[in-house]
Amino acid sequence: MKKTLIIVLGPTGVGKTELTLTLAEKLQTEIISCDSRQMFKEMSIGTARPTDEQTKRVKHHFVGNISVTDYYSCGRFEIEAIALLNELFKTKDVVLMTGGSMLYIDAICKGIDDRPEVNQELRDSLWARFDKEGIGPMRDELAQLDPAYAATMDAQNYKRIIHALEICLSTGQPYSSIRQNTKKDRDFDIIKIGLNLPREELYERINKRVDIMMAEGLLDEVKSLYAQKELNSLNTVGYKELFNYLDGVWEYDYAVGMIKQDSRRYAKKQLTWFRKDEEINWFAPTDIDGVLNKLKEMGIG
Repeated sequence: MKKTLIIVLGPTGVGKTELTLTLAEKLQTEIISCDSRQMFKEMSIGTARPTDEQTKRVKHHFVGNISVTDYYSCGRFEIEAIALLNELFKTKDVVLMTGGSMLYIDAICKGIDDRPEVNQELRDSLWARFDKEGIGPMRDELAQLDPAYAATMDAQNYKRIIHALEICLSTGQPYSSIRQNTKKDRDFDIIKIGLNLPREELYERINKRVDIMMAEGLLDEVKSLYAQKELNSLNTVGYKELFNYLDGVWEYDYAVGMIKQDSRRYAKKQLTWFRKDEEINWFAPTDIDGVLNKLKEMGIG
């Protein structure tokens, strides 16, 4: 019998954590986080990382395990998470994974093309160039080096553009020639459980969660990271807005309002991405019985 990975996904603020904890306790298993920011140990409040009490209830992996100064990627996550799953499946028939980082979820479900490691010196130089010149000249250079990829790229996604440029410059080959987008076979089954709410209710939850984060000390957390604000890991909703406040660019209330707005925009982006996936079984975050019944239909539990 094949082992099974259950992925609980959904937009930010929808309520994935509590349902996943309850599910993990009922299935007597562990949780892998696929939230690309909850990994950073210095970013606790602003990423709504599971609390100490929650991690005592159920063992979590990839939570607070690296520093904001560490380079991390989808490719590394794929390698490390698959290795962990192989270990967990030795003693467990089912493992849970939860989060809303779309590319990290795809890294496990579909795999990432094997790509060459990029020299850190080259990476640092490109990011320094981005800070100095902006993305325009880099986008133009990428269009010359790889017109095929440039024709389909998101012209505003500077992270993807810089990464593609890294590959072109380090290998001497077009990024599009390395990107095969071939789905990898996994030796375990995957069940996707999606959580969602009516838009007004979701947005209300997001706004309330931001207020709670501010009350819990998010501003102090951001202040402690101010000296490192240029790091890519900190170019994140909840942090970048408060850096603007600390820089005197925005008033406090405006910055908090922008955290709420940017969080809502991110939730919308997540839902647009997830709705393209017909393998997702959708539920309300409080419908644990519905989720359990669906899993029973699929031979789990």
